[in-house]
Amino acid sequence: MTDDCVFEASGGREVAGTRYVGREAVRRGFAGAWEAFPDARWEDARHFVCGDRGVSEWTFSGTAADGARVRVNGGDVFTFRGGKIAVKKSHRKRPA
Repeated sequence: MTDDCVFEASGGREVAGTRYVGREAVRRGFAGAWEAFPDARWEDARHFVCGDRGVSEWTFSGTAADGARVRVNGGDVFTFRGGKIAVKKSHRKRPA
């Protein structure tokens, strides 16, 4: 990822989700997924790139600290700069 990378998480109070800016903040944001779901997995991944944009589709599964199992479809929209990820916007379904 670029030094000034941005990660917009699937969840959070803002319209874009929780937003992390810069490599260290993004690293902490990613680490939060494994803190919330120690057995986190992204499976059945499919990807494509078109110019400086890309998309990944996946199925997330994991077990929360309270024992609740989660399995949802989701995806990421990427913006690339200089061969690296500059922006990662994560989206996932919310089961009812």
